[in-house]
Amino acid sequence: MPYREIIKDIMTSHDLSQQQLADILGVHQTTVSQWLQGKKKPGYDSIRAFYEKFGVEPNLFFGVGI
Repeated sequence: MPYREIIKDIMTSHDLSQQQLADILGVHQTTVSQWLQGKKKPGYDSIRAFYEKFGVEPNLFFGVGI
């Protein structure tokens, strides 16, 4: 599953807006928007935050072990 789909699933399952997700992860809303558009990929710190806040295994973002 592409990282964009992972992020969309998290937002849907937790009923989060882009701004709410950005606040949780400590990034700007425009960063979340760029992830969802495929213009930018989450970096190490963001991937780690996804794991810590939502339990998403980092390997999923890299397409490993799927």
